[in-house]
Amino acid sequence: MTNMTQPSYPELRLFIDGEWTEGTGEDRIAVENPSTGATLGHLPSASEADINRAIVAANRAFPLWRATHPRKRAAILRKAAELIRSRTDELSRLMALELGKPVKDGPAEVGRAGELLEWHAEQSLRTFGEVIPGPAGVTQTALRFPVGPVAAFTPWNGPGASPARKISAALASGCTIVIKPAEETPATAIVLTECFQEAGVPAGVLNMVFGKPSMISEKLISSPAMRLVTFTGSVPVGRSLAVLAGKHLKPQILELGGHAPCILCADADPVQAAEMSVVSKFRNSGQICISPTRFFLHEDIHDAFVDAFVAAAERLVVGDPMDPATGMGPMIHNRRLQAVDELIQDAIACGALLRTGGKRIGDTGAFYAPTVLTDVPDSARILSEEPFGPVAVVQKFSDLDKVCDRANATDFGLATYAFTQSAETAAKITDRIETGILSINHFGGASPEIPFGGVKDSGYGREGGAQCFDGYLTYKSVSHKTTTR
Repeated sequence: MTNMTQPSYPELRLFIDGEWTEGTGEDRIAVENPSTGATLGHLPSASEADINRAIVAANRAFPLWRATHPRKRAAILRKAAELIRSRTDELSRLMALELGKPVKDGPAEVGRAGELLEWHAEQSLRTFGEVIPGPAGVTQTALRFPVGPVAAFTPWNGPGASPARKISAALASGCTIVIKPAEETPATAIVLTECFQEAGVPAGVLNMVFGKPSMISEKLISSPAMRLVTFTGSVPVGRSLAVLAGKHLKPQILELGGHAPCILCADADPVQAAEMSVVSKFRNSGQICISPTRFFLHEDIHDAFVDAFVAAAERLVVGDPMDPATGMGPMIHNRRLQAVDELIQDAIACGALLRTGGKRIGDTGAFYAPTVLTDVPDSARILSEEPFGPVAVVQKFSDLDKVCDRANATDFGLATYAFTQSAETAAKITDRIETGILSINHFGGASPEIPFGGVKDSGYGREGGAQCFDGYLTYKSVSHKTTTR
């Protein structure tokens, strides 16, 4: 690992009713650099009064924003996308500091944020209603209207793309928003918000707060003014928010955890698939909800894939995310590192074979070696609990039907990957696998034009695709009798 330096870090603030503020909360939250453990800065926290002010601002701004012509809203979003791209270097550096994402990977996330804004901007011009045939003299229409102010919560592992997705979807649909990004990665979200403000988003339309998550979620979700809850994060937190939202009859979009299987059939190229898999598996240190984790390898290609995968994993440069040569940075903090290590050691104790990794790197920062486990028994916790870290879990199979059952044998259902040259095999996997996203012969499937979301405990509702506004818009059915005869 190279020597790590800590570049400058910006002032951390809240954004309420068009103004940047320190907030009135008593606590200040330390933001740490996961590479060094050093404190980057202190984040002001919102008080209950601050949250109430954000709610009032979003509610007051909603009628005007709803009435703003979609073309004008779209123009603002396109301008914000342009401004975000102009700050690619800055955002990449901030994500390296806050998250540990290698700086060379930052531009891809910044570019994705821009694409999300542009997709929502263009799609907002196509939110058509419907004319429904009816009796003579009666005109029947189904009109679509923005649902109202939105309460949004985003995670630390996508500090640029996740806030960009929720903010732009809400604004493009004509909703206003109060968003609470993750306290671990606030500066990235602050820069995004600066871009929206500079692009011309009116005061009150976008509000951003940080602080005590339980208090903020309670205040936002229980407020009659807030009309939709959208959350991306862990299953346990999603369950808690779902209970709270259900109590107040609030509709929700929940994008929760995943434990993605990757099925490699006998006709797959094991070396090529291994090279592709290593890139996808260890991106963001494996801290991605759609990261491939459970690798099911046909017995005919098992050894060739494992040898190539281990070799590629061991070639990864793990170190300072500010170094352009680094392929994998640290995990977000020591708590995550310890949780992943616990699952790995449990698997080994159950009989799994450690092919590489399985240990912390150094004594500074939350660095963990890329890890590969083979012959993992079904009794290991790591097969049912989402590791959310840099570990690949490998098992053999010989029967496609049985491996589909094994792939489905968790409570998760967000993403699945498969490699095969057979159209018949691909069709069977498509039919059998319980998942929201299936990618065959690649690791894509999460682009802005494709609906994104899961099944089972991985949540409900969709973001992206033509369905991107389904949660943000509501229908009003109008039946108009045009004659008195």
